[in-house]
Amino acid sequence: MQKFLFFLITLLFSSSLLAVYSDYCVTCERDSHGRIKRSLEAKKAFKKMQPCPSTGKSFGRCPGYIIDHIIPLKRGGLDDPSNMQWQTIEESKEKDKWE
Repeated sequence: MQKFLFFLITLLFSSSLLAVYSDYCVTCERDSHGRIKRSLEAKKAFKKMQPCPSTGKSFGRCPGYIIDHIIPLKRGGLDDPSNMQWQTIEESKEKDKWE
């Protein structure tokens, strides 16, 4: 019985440490593929406030650029226009290496 309680306490403690020190957001709402859900409305609002750098339009594709979350969603960043920026594809690849 004591071994079981020790095991249970160890398991609970280790899983809570993983939640704190992991990059994996355990409280984020996810889609059917396990990816963090993103707001289409927030993306549209960002495009209205900050039109595409390459086309100047606030709708449609933006060749050579992506919308980046300044503070990643997996690290607690908001899915809000205030946490978004335009980023070139090259810059995005570099940022992904250290995120």
